[in-house]
Amino acid sequence: MAEDQLQTFLEKVRQLNAFVALSEADPQLRDALRRCSHHQEVVTLARQQGFEIGRRWGEPACTDAGDANLLAGTCPVPGQERIEPLIETAGLRLERIHSCEASSPSGFWYDQPQQEWVLILQGSARIRFADEPGPRELNRGDSLLISAHRRHRVERTDPQPGTIWLALFWSQP
Repeated sequence: MAEDQLQTFLEKVRQLNAFVALSEADPQLRDALRRCSHHQEVVTLARQQGFEIGRRWGEPACTDAGDANLLAGTCPVPGQERIEPLIETAGLRLERIHSCEASSPSGFWYDQPQQEWVLILQGSARIRFADEPGPRELNRGDSLLISAHRRHRVERTDPQPGTIWLALFWSQP
């Protein structure tokens, strides 16, 4: 193991030990940790407390905007979403959207000129199309193609840790 790898490993162990010590001293944090159902929830909870424990052995640090862990980051305030452009060219836009208990405003329908493809990376969502009788439930791993000008709305997304979407927009020639 190279010295820099050893130092990275030791720093992660220090962060883990500090997070464990804090969770043992703080009953609310311990309860929140107990409610975590998978690794990413623990990583997110630790990050909210100022600890970075998510990088696995041998994973390089992110060095530019094109290198990112799409599941990392804190959940937005309930009712909100955070949109992060990942790639943007003349005819293409790729976004990461992190939603927390978010929904479209009452009576509002998206009617966008671009095609849109969405993929749920984390959590779930309910989407309604104006031309369908009922909503569609989307869960982790589900994708959906939304044609240009097809009116739709988001009826709900998950509470913390939220719903993370990957959304690709493009114009038809």
